Amino acid sequence: MGLLNKVEDRPTPSNVYNWRIYFSAFVAGSAAIMIGYDSAFIGGTLALKSFTTEFNFAAMSPSHLNLIKANIVSCYQAGAFFGAFFAYPFGHFLGRKKGLAIFAAIFTLGAGLMLGVNGDRGLGLLYGGRVLAGIGVGGASNLSPIFCAEIAPPAIRGRLVGLYELSWQIGGLVGFWINYGVDQTMAPSHRQWIIPFAVQLIPAGMLFGGIFLIKESPRWLFMRGRRQEGIRNLCWLRQLEPSDVYIQEEVKYMDDAIEHQKATVGMGFWQPIKSVFTQKKVLYRLLLGGSLFLWQNATGINAINYYSPTVFKSIGVTGTSTSLLTTGVFGVIKTVVTLIWLFYLIDNFGRRRLLMYGALAGSVCMYYIASYIAIAKPALHPTKELSRGGISAMVFFYLWTVSYTPSWNGTPWVLNSEMFDQNVRTFAQAFAASNNWLWNFMIARFTPQMFSSMGYGVYLFFATLMICAAIFTFFLVPETKGIPLEAMDRLFSRDLPARKAHAVVLAEMKEADRQFRRMSNIEIEKGSDSESASQKYVVQGKHVEAV
Repeated sequence: MGLLNKVEDRPTPSNVYNWRIYFSAFVAGSAAIMIGYDSAFIGGTLALKSFTTEFNFAAMSPSHLNLIKANIVSCYQAGAFFGAFFAYPFGHFLGRKKGLAIFAAIFTLGAGLMLGVNGDRGLGLLYGGRVLAGIGVGGASNLSPIFCAEIAPPAIRGRLVGLYELSWQIGGLVGFWINYGVDQTMAPSHRQWIIPFAVQLIPAGMLFGGIFLIKESPRWLFMRGRRQEGIRNLCWLRQLEPSDVYIQEEVKYMDDAIEHQKATVGMGFWQPIKSVFTQKKVLYRLLLGGSLFLWQNATGINAINYYSPTVFKSIGVTGTSTSLLTTGVFGVIKTVVTLIWLFYLIDNFGRRRLLMYGALAGSVCMYYIASYIAIAKPALHPTKELSRGGISAMVFFYLWTVSYTPSWNGTPWVLNSEMFDQNVRTFAQAFAASNNWLWNFMIARFTPQMFSSMGYGVYLFFATLMICAAIFTFFLVPETKGIPLEAMDRLFSRDLPARKAHAVVLAEMKEADRQFRRMSNIEIEKGSDSESASQKYVVQGKHVEAV
């Protein structure tokens, strides 16, 4: 199977896989650069000597210092939790494009406030700025994956939503290395640690500017009754004429999906929320999607992202520069593996198998690291250089990175962006994103205390949870690759076992497509004798006017 091979649900013109679709997804996905950068730079910046000196960390007791660091990191996640819910009304009424622009502006305001922080003013502006920045990224984490999923052809949906994850890793890569760069090239000063904070403004500006170069999601326009504009945007994205069979079929899928939603969930603002309490299938899928982020955080990734110097110190890495360098290598590995995940694994290997195999492999690595720390006790025997055992523990840490990155890092975002019906999708993504930020907040808030009290038990804890995540996936998560968004309701039917659902639904879709092409054959209705009469393209009784 080739690097860019695609598993198609139906015959697809090559025009569909064009630069417009990739560019639009990259612009929306670039929102994650802001998220990835923050998750990577903040732990290293708090460890810089210039920062610890300016805010007099040396005079604080260990417990008080842990509390200060936890508060600085976690207030960002707290803001993101609420931002994810705020995105629902913005995404519903204003659309994906305008919503992303608004949250990019909020993030910019928060990042600007952080630049006013210094030792004399205290940390107040830093807390406030991080809350606002959190609201911005929380809202973006809701709308960005949705937009990418809604514009994507089924065969490359994982790849396009994966651009969101790739952007996250690009931001993380810069964030991991920037602290090492300022530490090596600048003398300790206020300017040294404020530069990493200032860099946050760059990805926010990129997103805000790029939003004006892309089109609104056709599916959102259909949902809001702006059907002709939706067809125009769809044709622009697919680079096809309205008369093309592929466009006609996609329009039919959206029409049928909206009719189904009108008859079941409803099309208003409150109907999706009501459906959670009145329809068990919606509640089940909502809880399933939210649980994926519980298991994602149960791998220990955000403990490592936010407190990487603490993590590497527990293995035996000493010195600020060495710790920052080790963290930078961690970021490089994540980015490289994300590229493999994006261009090959997610749409060929599939979501379900990635989650299961990644969790099992990652748990083995975590168990090894815990065993090394329990036996060698590197914290009690500090050395300038890692021992052979310490080197082996670092190797297994990087193997854990290789296991985690193409599985639990981005795949939960892909699944949540595609597994819900159109009118429920924005609210469901808000719930899923808020789950991510809730568990993210818990990890960020209590990781320093966990390492202080549990020691190597932290790694045992995460390793065991990863095994539970694999079991959860096997029994409850179906494969979604290559399945159109409008067929997700059938895929998640309770009468289909998760391990068999994909094969059953894909076979049903292909049979339906064969019948559609054989029986309907898309007739062209023309005026009696007038060549200039308007044309209507008829698809199984549904009229789609030419644009």
